Amino acid sequence: MEIRRYEPKDEKGWVRCRVLAFLDTAYFDNVKRQKETYENPSIELVAVVDGEIAGLLDMEYEVEVGTICSRGNGIGGMIWHIAVHPDYQRRGIGIQLLYEAEKLAQEVGIHYLEAWTRDDEWVNNWYEKNGFKNIKSYLHVFIDGRPEVDGSIATEMDDIHIVQAFAHYVGDEKEKVKNSYKRVHECICYDKQLN
Repeated sequence: MEIRRYEPKDEKGWVRCRVLAFLDTAYFDNVKRQKETYENPSIELVAVVDGEIAGLLDMEYEVEVGTICSRGNGIGGMIWHIAVHPDYQRRGIGIQLLYEAEKLAQEVGIHYLEAWTRDDEWVNNWYEKNGFKNIKSYLHVFIDGRPEVDGSIATEMDDIHIVQAFAHYVGDEKEKVKNSYKRVHECICYDKQLN
């Protein structure tokens, strides 16, 4: 296996890896059709096995404190994507990507990493096992179907009929929200201080 910087020729493999890796997670519907580009400097890595993209990690980092990350404790690096293709999981690829990203992050003066994920227990366990701390959370609320929409969303336009919506809930009544909608995910912020 080789861990290296992402190159534009990797895009199709990157997208395929990300889509397949996310299918069995709470982010199953967060599909990207092309790889994102970043306004700020970034560390973009791929793991290559037998010529295939087996894993990826994208981290955009701040030049000025507080412009990307929410914690504000020095210069932060936001991990936007970390994924391992299902055919290559449980081989330590994610950890190797993280270690390489941490090494490169320290070289450019990043003080801490931040990552957000939903409530998949195995994903949260992975972050905690790799030195990340659970800092805060809010809810991702998927509002779907007439009863849920009618009780939550209104429009002043007669000819628009909302059938689905996605919302963030940042209040204190999380259990009430979880009991009011069929699909609700805790969205958790992790951070890891770098030495």
